Amino acid sequence: MVAELERVGGEWVHMALDTKTPFALVANAFRLANLIRARNVRLIHARSRAPAWSALWAARQTRIPFVTTWHGSYSARTSFKRLYNSVMARGDVVIANSAWTAEHVRTQFPARRIATIPRGVDLERFDPAAIPSERVAALRRAWGADSASILVLLPGRLTRWKGQEILIEAMALLAQPHVRAVLAGDAQGRAIYEHALRHAIATNGLADRVIIAGHVADMPAAYLAADIVVSASTQEEAFGRVAAEAAAMGRPVIATDHGGSRETVINGETGLLVPPGDAAALAGALRLLMEAGAAGRAAIGAKGRAHIQAHFTVERMCTATLSVYRELLSQKLPGSASV
Repeated sequence: MVAELERVGGEWVHMALDTKTPFALVANAFRLANLIRARNVRLIHARSRAPAWSALWAARQTRIPFVTTWHGSYSARTSFKRLYNSVMARGDVVIANSAWTAEHVRTQFPARRIATIPRGVDLERFDPAAIPSERVAALRRAWGADSASILVLLPGRLTRWKGQEILIEAMALLAQPHVRAVLAGDAQGRAIYEHALRHAIATNGLADRVIIAGHVADMPAAYLAADIVVSASTQEEAFGRVAAEAAAMGRPVIATDHGGSRETVINGETGLLVPPGDAAALAGALRLLMEAGAAGRAAIGAKGRAHIQAHFTVERMCTATLSVYRELLSQKLPGSASV
């Protein structure tokens, strides 16, 4: 995203902040502090744990506000991992990307202040009216879907908790030859899991109805090519980008009933929520949307887009984030804040 950043007037300074070794974290803190002093930086905002430790120490050295964005359900099975995660709760303001995330942070760490600012969808990019029909038709052809087919799309990297196996099982239960499912996402080196998915597809006799498409660059067209979009994550999504983007494209969404999906999907209005890991419930939800027909699905999709437009746009996210910055910059510098 460097080109995009520079195009809108931002400056990118390369620094190796993706390391977790203590020596490197401290060294990076000094590099950041020097950069802050040299450029008269007035606020620092971290979005990832390893660089956040360096950013925290640099902010305290230079007496400037420190902001974090908590955007994942970080696991903490050991006391060390809990300590490592805790940096994201040490901001002068902790931005949570959903109400679910905010509550998760409150139960884990005594954060100074939490601001709930949901992730925003770029409605210029994810605009059904802006996507040429040729791009949509090309994807449907590539995925073997004709005009009579109902295409179900599950986007997400190939990892077990994203629920691809649940959709495969649901497709087997559905037993509808005109329904095709596409698993769109990279394996990211998880060859064993990808092999397990292909085995499940073959074992259930779904080789002609379930496709592993790999990486899909044109996601706006992919959402529009689908008749139904599924987010089957078995672990809580802190926000759930798939559900929000698909709804922005006017597509009915089936998501699992936990995490941020409860905010982006209004059950029974903009889509359906099903219990996590429940293939039978997912098959039932697919059947309901199939029975609704094209007009019924379009009506649900229109409500979904309106919901995203009202609550989950990039503009709303940026406005709220800048408001946090302004408030912090108007206050006394937190030089005495504890680390």
